Amino acid sequence: MVLEKLSNSLKETLTKITNALFVDEKLINELVKDIQRSLLQSDVNVQLVFELSKKIKERALKEDSPKGLTKKEYLINIVYEELTAFLGGENTRIEITNKPFKVMLVGLFGNGKTTTAGKLAKFFQKRGNKVAVIQTDTWRPAAYEQLQQLAKQLQVDFYGIKAEKDASKIYSTYQKELNKYDIVIIDTAGRDALNDDLIKELQNLNSIVQPDEALLVMAADIGQAAQKQAEAFSKSCKITGVIITKLDGTAKGGGALSACSATKTFVKLIGVGEKVDDLEEFKPKNFVGRLLGMGDLEALLAKAKEAISEEDAEDLGEKFLSGKFNLLDLYSQMEAMNKMGPLGKVLEMVPGFGQLKLPKEMIDVQQGKLKKWKFIIDSCTQQELEDPDLIDAQRIARIAKGSGSNETEVRELLKQYRQSKKMMKMFKGTNPKNMEKMMGKLKGMSGMGM
Repeated sequence: MVLEKLSNSLKETLTKITNALFVDEKLINELVKDIQRSLLQSDVNVQLVFELSKKIKERALKEDSPKGLTKKEYLINIVYEELTAFLGGENTRIEITNKPFKVMLVGLFGNGKTTTAGKLAKFFQKRGNKVAVIQTDTWRPAAYEQLQQLAKQLQVDFYGIKAEKDASKIYSTYQKELNKYDIVIIDTAGRDALNDDLIKELQNLNSIVQPDEALLVMAADIGQAAQKQAEAFSKSCKITGVIITKLDGTAKGGGALSACSATKTFVKLIGVGEKVDDLEEFKPKNFVGRLLGMGDLEALLAKAKEAISEEDAEDLGEKFLSGKFNLLDLYSQMEAMNKMGPLGKVLEMVPGFGQLKLPKEMIDVQQGKLKKWKFIIDSCTQQELEDPDLIDAQRIARIAKGSGSNETEVRELLKQYRQSKKMMKMFKGTNPKNMEKMMGKLKGMSGMGM
């Protein structure tokens, strides 16, 4: 998951609070030291760490718990609020104010600008925009081909002049043609360091492009050097925001996140994986919620919406409530889950699941199980899919052989189907307005393959 080490460390800190008999100054001091240690290990600037921990301690010692919250609950809330404020508070999303809306990406070598240009194209494309990308990086030999291939893969239009060495001339050549697009993404050249040549090139390009957003692309593993880089680009190139890449896995992204906050150059997007879909809007509240194991329901619902159409979701819902749910519908649910991404990433968005500390091996097994179940379902006849109750021992043996699985795995799928049917019967005939009351009955029942 994103910032796994920092997340695990902060979760352990919150567990210490929940397990404590009562909240006193000793517990608060321990809490502050744990948070300091966690953030320093994630490359957050020392001064910023002490400023944050001082605020948490002062609030924890001076403020009384609001009505309805215990002292423990309020202490956890203070940690949540201060971490959120530390990372920028309210998110500053990219607002499309005109067309063509021009986004210029800048940054040093090795931070993933060109890959991010592709991801950003996909991000806007999924939101119904007509997108074009233009390559103005005349320094890195493979930059032209890389962005061209990404554009072809994403089916967005690509512009560039391979042999041209003047970035401003490349953009000027296609400037009028680019007016037919909703979004234009400009990938620029980088250097090993921000020098006079790069500053001059970016300033010239900036004056011609006049971008609506000039985004600094910064890798999460840059460490505490992030602050100087953010400050330098902010002063030289009129940066409007930051995209942090490589924030998945165990990367120490605290330096990049906190540096942006310190320089008031707010993070607008984060790269959370290698796939073109692994780019998310940076929302401090949601991000901190995931770090602390509280989940991110908003992101989960957004992924679900991308995975299954509203019409299909309504159709599944009607079948679920009418009692006509079968293996074909179970198959549709499984396909939707696979489209949402790796099971581990989905689970970290589910409120409460992030605090369960599920072993990676268990998550990997569940992901593998979904793939096997798809093969099993593909080996069923249409009649068996529509009426799974027909599947007896003889049919199980045939299905197992045809799908390259064993009989136990086929029986596990049928068990999952029966559990889904059981849950369905609880809702059958229920007025949608009373559904919330019924949710309490679902506690303790297993979800889809989990």
